[in-house]
Amino acid sequence: MEASGLVLLIVFFLLLGLSVPISFCIGIATIVAMLFSIDFIPAATTIAQRMVGGLDSFTLLAIPLFVLSGLLMGQGGVAKRLIECALALIGMLPGGLALVNVVSCTLFGSISGSAVAATSAIGSFIIPEMEKKGYDRNFATAVTAAASTTGMIIPPSNILIIYAIASGGVSISALFIAGYVPGTLLALLLMTVCAIYSIRKGYPSEARLPLRLVIQKVVAAIPSLLMIVIVIGGITAGIFTATEAGAIAVFYSAILAVFVYRQVEFSALRGLLIKASEVSAIVLLLIAASSAMSWMLSYENIPESISSALIAISDNPIIILLIINLVLIIVGAFMDMTPAVLIFTPIFLPIVESLGMSPLHFGIMMVLNLSIGLCSPPVGSVLFVGCSVGNTSIDKIIKPMLPLYCAMFVALMLVTYIPALSEYLHTMFGLM
Repeated sequence: MEASGLVLLIVFFLLLGLSVPISFCIGIATIVAMLFSIDFIPAATTIAQRMVGGLDSFTLLAIPLFVLSGLLMGQGGVAKRLIECALALIGMLPGGLALVNVVSCTLFGSISGSAVAATSAIGSFIIPEMEKKGYDRNFATAVTAAASTTGMIIPPSNILIIYAIASGGVSISALFIAGYVPGTLLALLLMTVCAIYSIRKGYPSEARLPLRLVIQKVVAAIPSLLMIVIVIGGITAGIFTATEAGAIAVFYSAILAVFVYRQVEFSALRGLLIKASEVSAIVLLLIAASSAMSWMLSYENIPESISSALIAISDNPIIILLIINLVLIIVGAFMDMTPAVLIFTPIFLPIVESLGMSPLHFGIMMVLNLSIGLCSPPVGSVLFVGCSVGNTSIDKIIKPMLPLYCAMFVALMLVTYIPALSEYLHTMFGLM
């Protein structure tokens, strides 16, 4: 590794340790490293070119659109209807409310595209209800935090769009389709843990509702669930692209929130637009800075150096993939998903491709892996939001989180070593 490459890594992690915003860590580290290789003026020009080039993509328009759609869904009365629907369908099973929690967080997370939104919206309803029924508050909070991460894998998901950009051209449509089976697998494993835990603790099941009431609750939730059908169905059928699907999602969620559920006033739309702009600006700045950093990493042959180091440890693909997963789990505990995907995709993708893993398979594995970090201390944003909503502390929910972590790790290993879990659906739909 050249001196400039070493400087890049040292400056980046030093600034990160000083709690400098991640986009500035990336940009400053890249500038300092470039100054070790070329003069100031060419360095500044190169960085500007790479940042602008990184944002020059029609695909990126999908991010602010899906962010706005998620905000509209988050305040549009969707959460309550999803909880009532899940309660009517599976509430009578062992640990009924815990299972309802998982299903509701999964559905809301996939509809809104935000694990934090799912934790806040679902948790504010379901955690007090679970405590009222005799469930431990810390367990209820842990379930909410873990289950909310499934929305990162099940589309529409902004992080899958970001991975598509970082990987250099993986089809967003294929990624969206590929996320369904792994996301559903993760939800089922979490539900299994919740059922076993609830049986051991003697937590109650809910009363079976009359068929008429079940149908009523399901019908009430159908407009919300149609969001997934419209977006993914349109993409799969070739009616519109993923970016155009974002516009459709905004239009549909606005109609639902303002006119159907009447939970969002016209006066509130301005605030939602401003919030969506703020979130999108943060993400796009990260993408721009990471584009320059990715070029610098490639220029200094850092991915090749890391690949050689891994191969020196072992030439067994199983071992190398396990090491990569362990590294990403550690990274996810200290870094948010977006910068982690932008930084480590260009580093690890060439390595896994040399092992025969497809970029699509790696993308699903990476997003699932980093989802664990969202509910892991010390930085996990979902964990902090969950503790705030559940009125508890991180140290109190770690113990009930442990079996849920195990379920997430099992799902990760299955997705890592069984390519068909990620690749079957998109191959079946001809999106290869």
